Amino acid sequence: MSNTLDASTAPLRAPFAPGGPYEIDPERARKLLEIALRRGGDHADLFAEFALGASLVLDEGIVKSASRGVSLGVGIRVRRGYAAGYAYTEDLEWPSLVRCAETAAQIAEGEALAVAAITERAHPDRYRVELPSVLAAGTLKRTMLLEADRAARAADSRVQRVEASFAESFREILVATSDGRFVRDVQPMIRFGVRAIAEHDGRRQAGSSGGGGRKGLEYFSEPGKSPEDHARESVRVAIAMLDAREAPAGEMEVVLAPGDSGILLHEAVGHGLEADFNRKGTSNYSGRIGTPVASSLCTVVDRGDLDHNRGSINVDDEGNVGTSATLIEGGTLRGYLHDELSAKHYGLAPSGNGRRESFRCAPLPRMTNTLLLAGPHDPAEIIKSVKRGVYAQRFGGGQVDIASGDFVFSISEAYLIEDGKLTAPLKDVNLIGNGPDALGKVTMLGNDLQVSDGIWTCGKDGQSVPVGVGCPTIKISAMTVGGTAIGK
Repeated sequence: MSNTLDASTAPLRAPFAPGGPYEIDPERARKLLEIALRRGGDHADLFAEFALGASLVLDEGIVKSASRGVSLGVGIRVRRGYAAGYAYTEDLEWPSLVRCAETAAQIAEGEALAVAAITERAHPDRYRVELPSVLAAGTLKRTMLLEADRAARAADSRVQRVEASFAESFREILVATSDGRFVRDVQPMIRFGVRAIAEHDGRRQAGSSGGGGRKGLEYFSEPGKSPEDHARESVRVAIAMLDAREAPAGEMEVVLAPGDSGILLHEAVGHGLEADFNRKGTSNYSGRIGTPVASSLCTVVDRGDLDHNRGSINVDDEGNVGTSATLIEGGTLRGYLHDELSAKHYGLAPSGNGRRESFRCAPLPRMTNTLLLAGPHDPAEIIKSVKRGVYAQRFGGGQVDIASGDFVFSISEAYLIEDGKLTAPLKDVNLIGNGPDALGKVTMLGNDLQVSDGIWTCGKDGQSVPVGVGCPTIKISAMTVGGTAIGK
């Protein structure tokens, strides 16, 4: 089937994969699911995971930390209405798997539910790599980190410190369900990052650059993606911010740069569109399907089907194929992001957004790659249209209230817009607002959609999963800017 391992990647084969010492085939899965449903219930599923992760961190030209670890286990869930019994085990011996199924079954009581004939399903192949990076020599990755360090120091004499990191993972999953699905998937991931710290005349600023995705080392051959490219970009940001002045404060026009600015959309709007919050009535978007919730310029989609992107999935962690889901179309709310439980509640098919951090966790509705689609405007014209405002280039951290959509985001790279031109870099910039309100104030939308370069991780209910974001240049007519230069 698609995305299975070949001989060159045999050392990464999961113990539960075909030919493995603890192989879980359709028949073995069926028996476990029958045990899970002996006491009744609406549905049962099995999730097996083998994950290998590693990282290297270089600081001051020396590898300061190196790690490598393996995670392996099986989780079994039994659903009964909106309740679920969940149990997991790291022991793949048959008696332990049976106890796991019996434990999950305790949520239900009643007649045993029949399990459908389980057959293996094919799925798309969106992120096959030439060679998983975890199989490449560690010395090669160390060399890339040193190349980044040298390039950053050579870029500007004011660079005082350089940190570079390489993180990688390889995940193989198996999902079997009581309604007959049986799927396997292999999920590679890399993330590379450089942070440069520059100092001049007593001022000290940091800049960063990084990227990756569901790719192998071929990522570094892409234009602008080499270790040296990321190093020089991190230095550019640090040097630009050395001359940053205090940010103005108050309500003004804000222009968001394309690409990573989509994290504001993800946090302030995307979480409110996850169906579990709406099923419980705790989202600002609850009960509003078919009503206007944004500017008519705005169309928001969640796309798990993008090739090699950080948030992309062939199948979600419930065994459903990752799709493209339209959430907001022309400013009107069209739908939510569903796992199987919320889809059943709304009488819909799952959207392929049931995701979990690991076999230790039950799945939740989660975003994959969430994008605000391109509009009709030239990005240069958008900036020219602003008399005085702020241009947000890069986002730092932020806080969001899911129920209301209220947010505060710090901006790590920002510039003042004066008379239609980018002028002074700004420091200590915060954007304060409300997600739905901000989307309603989008007055211009660029034709330059960009998708983030594989750096974001999303947290929810204690679980973290990789995600992607994206947007074009966005003009928001009014947003509160939190700065320190009051009245300037």
